[in-house]
Amino acid sequence: MSEEVVLYETIDNVAKITINRPSKYNALNSAVRSALTEMMKNAENDPNIRVVMLTGSGDKAFAAGADISGFPGNDSKTVRPAVEMGQDLCKYIESMSKPVIAAINGFALGGGCEIAMACDIRYASANAKFGQPEIKLGIIPGYGGTVRLPRLVGLGVAKELVFVGDNISAEEAFRIGLVNKVFDSIDALLEGTMELANKLATRPGIALKLAKQSLNNAWEMTLEKNLGFEVDAFCETFDTEDKEEGVDAFLNKREAKFSHK
Repeated sequence: MSEEVVLYETIDNVAKITINRPSKYNALNSAVRSALTEMMKNAENDPNIRVVMLTGSGDKAFAAGADISGFPGNDSKTVRPAVEMGQDLCKYIESMSKPVIAAINGFALGGGCEIAMACDIRYASANAKFGQPEIKLGIIPGYGGTVRLPRLVGLGVAKELVFVGDNISAEEAFRIGLVNKVFDSIDALLEGTMELANKLATRPGIALKLAKQSLNNAWEMTLEKNLGFEVDAFCETFDTEDKEEGVDAFLNKREAKFSHK
């Protein structure tokens, strides 16, 4: 490979993963999808990593969707492996036991927006643009956009975004609940995202994992089943060393130092 299309950096207990095709607006080809999957698995399986930060290289794009140059000549059979790989990547990010924060610096379109939606928290710079423009190509989102977008912003808003296919600003994305916070500059975005990542890295890992599972269950379980899961998960945390540490720290008015056990 002539260039590393995805970069992996460890900063204390944070894995910073960067999509690295700035000349192509970090478009998602098969090499990027494969490398992203590998890097996410590396972070998941590294016991020293507590949080993942995902961003794009340069100041133009987080990821400007799929590489459309590979579309001509594809039909329903030949395109299926690529779109299934994109869905599998998003499902993996969503199911990871560790929080994944998207730092969105510029365009997050199509598959790029869909990958961001699979992350747990989305921070954006003021220059960020979001959209599902697939309809303008005669196709629809394929990495989960028609599934996750309405769950994040509501069905009516999601239908408008997908049916029309126009981009929206970072401020509009914040207004509709697609992103958690907007920063004035990319430098401020990266600093703010790392600050959040470092804060989450100090939180008890088992409790974070269980909280993420229970929150994600709200999308697919009945209320009764999810409440049952929450009870089981709550009780499970009472068997951890971190529960004892957290309670003792609170009662003695000191900062807790969690061991993630």
